[in-house]
Amino acid sequence: MALAKFAEIKQFILARIEAGEWEENARVPSENQLTEMFNCSRMTARRALTELVDAGILERTQGLGTFVAGLKSQSSLLNIRNIADEIKERGHGYTVKQLELTQIEAIAPIAIALGLEVGSSVFYSVLIHCEQGLPLQLEERFVNPHLIPEYLSQNFTQQTPHEYLSQVAPLTEARHTVEAIIASEQIQQRLEISATEPCLQIIRRTWSRKGVVSFARLVHPGSKFRLGGHLTFKR
Repeated sequence: MALAKFAEIKQFILARIEAGEWEENARVPSENQLTEMFNCSRMTARRALTELVDAGILERTQGLGTFVAGLKSQSSLLNIRNIADEIKERGHGYTVKQLELTQIEAIAPIAIALGLEVGSSVFYSVLIHCEQGLPLQLEERFVNPHLIPEYLSQNFTQQTPHEYLSQVAPLTEARHTVEAIIASEQIQQRLEISATEPCLQIIRRTWSRKGVVSFARLVHPGSKFRLGGHLTFKR
């Protein structure tokens, strides 16, 4: 089955970037140029470029054109997205390692974050999300067992915790805290980074209509990840 034109254009651009022909900050063909190259409408060319911009692969500068974005993986601070989808949208391979999936007693900070009594049982998971075989995110998550009783029965190598929780307890609210940290020895080992590598840590609490669903710590190697967002203000 033939690819849709916009998908063909995206594949063309991604192939040039992957092959190293278009490096970081290189200008990519304009909408008009792509329209001629692929014998398609300008709207189709615009869609291909827009989807690659939204995925963090390209950057658009008004009046100058569209360029290959920085090589760091980018996630939006304004949206909560599934990391597997973000990686796949960049045209890269996604894999995951499930290190822990168990039940533990909640110490004070975890219990408070989940709205439970100290010492209460909570579900706990640790995963390493990888892009092109390299660790991109260490996900440490504490889950409220009263709201998500089947959490420990899941196989998170097939479906991410974010995907599962979004299905069984649709999110109504989320709060983030972002900070730079120096990784512990354990984090260094899990993310396969050196002791001098700075990391970006996101602390996230999520709610459904019934209460706090999970409390997560997401740690990324600083050299491979960045946060970004775009806001449009209406008068």
